Amino acid sequence: MHSNLRTIGHLLSPYIRIGSTRTFAVNALVHRSHAGLPQCKRCLSTSTPLLPRHAVSRISPLRAPFAFHWHQSRQIAVTATAPGAMFSHPPPEPGADFNVVMIGAGNIMFGSDEGPWNHSFRFEHKLGPRLKVTALIDPSTARAEKVLEGKRQSFVESAYKDTKVFKTIEDYHSYLHGAKSPAPHAIVVGCPPAYRGGTTKGTDLEINLLKLFPHTAYFIEKPVGTGTVEASKEVTQKLIDNGNIVSVGYMLRYLRCVQKMKQIIHENNLTVMATNARYSCAYEAIAKPAWWNKAIDMGPVIEQGTHFCDLSRYFGGDVEIDTVVARSVEWYEKPGQLSKIPIDETKIDEELRIPRLTSAVWKYDNGAVGSFTHAVALQGHAYACELEVWADGFHMRLVDPYNAPTLYVRRPGDDHEERHVYTDDDPFFSEVSSFIDCIEGGPDPHILSSFEDATKTYELTWAIRLAAEAARAPKA
Repeated sequence: MHSNLRTIGHLLSPYIRIGSTRTFAVNALVHRSHAGLPQCKRCLSTSTPLLPRHAVSRISPLRAPFAFHWHQSRQIAVTATAPGAMFSHPPPEPGADFNVVMIGAGNIMFGSDEGPWNHSFRFEHKLGPRLKVTALIDPSTARAEKVLEGKRQSFVESAYKDTKVFKTIEDYHSYLHGAKSPAPHAIVVGCPPAYRGGTTKGTDLEINLLKLFPHTAYFIEKPVGTGTVEASKEVTQKLIDNGNIVSVGYMLRYLRCVQKMKQIIHENNLTVMATNARYSCAYEAIAKPAWWNKAIDMGPVIEQGTHFCDLSRYFGGDVEIDTVVARSVEWYEKPGQLSKIPIDETKIDEELRIPRLTSAVWKYDNGAVGSFTHAVALQGHAYACELEVWADGFHMRLVDPYNAPTLYVRRPGDDHEERHVYTDDDPFFSEVSSFIDCIEGGPDPHILSSFEDATKTYELTWAIRLAAEAARAPKA
């Protein structure tokens, strides 16, 4: 039995360092087209000290074309090139080498056809010729060497030409000690979560990193682990006590649409009333057996829905964990009978098969209500994901944040929705850029997801799973 099935711990105190105050501005021409009325034009200019991003110059209509071919004419359309877009950054300036160690030679680190994740690509574009990957750590040295072979045949060859492969972080540390080489500036952790976030041997990667590289900055993938919530809290405290720069990869927080929502809340002095997140995956394309097994990937809410639970917390704040209630549709219930499961589910123990739908409700500390629904229901390849946020007079709706992030806003005094789209926005690059700026004192040193904050999200996802399992209908 997983230890989290026996206990859920207490909440952690807030710990997000926002950094110094700066402002950003985005100017875009807005067209309002109402039936029977002449078209009017106005200019929106937005600026805020809340969670600042990149300072940008005024965007010309040629570089930020507007699209008006909507089915509904009664709305505001705002389309602009994302200020944080990777291509909009100037080429990296020459400078001293920036040494990086990468743990994990899989898809998260080096990309795949399954999605946009590829940390190495973002580090290459942020640092340019300064990037030097001194070591690649992976138990499968053959896989690591194959990845490096591809990199060395590309235009980023200089970053990887001297990269050494090690099976463990301890082996790399021994090599450094013998060679009397300096510690890396950053360690990027992209190994499976089963190996990190814990306190027992084999799950205690962060604790080992603190012992071997106590002054290095860490970029760590989500979720924080697969072990107990209490263990993750213990790791959190060790990281806080040591004072490391740590960023966890909840990249959706860095989306321009998400920051626009934060800006609206700040500028209008709003108190969030409710959040509602919905995540519908295309299960037909998920051919990874571990994903269908709760003993390995911990279930879809913890492994997949974590991003939307995190976004919910980003707007609603800390959750009163004791208020979480949830219901599920299980695999053995009639609504849970799926016709296109791509794996042989009979090979998975019945108790470990994932729910088909999970729906949860909770209270935030400030009295607001949060809700989340995860559905294993869609076929094909496209997911359907939305987040709604309500406040007095305002309704904000974030649609399709993974592929084509779009924000719809209804404000007081107007029943029609604004539509905000930032083209070429890359939150993966933004989180890496901010992480490096935090290390070097660059122009945007703002980490939006600390390890402590990520542990709170981990706690919420476990609370949802536990509540749903406690209330599930028995198998006939």
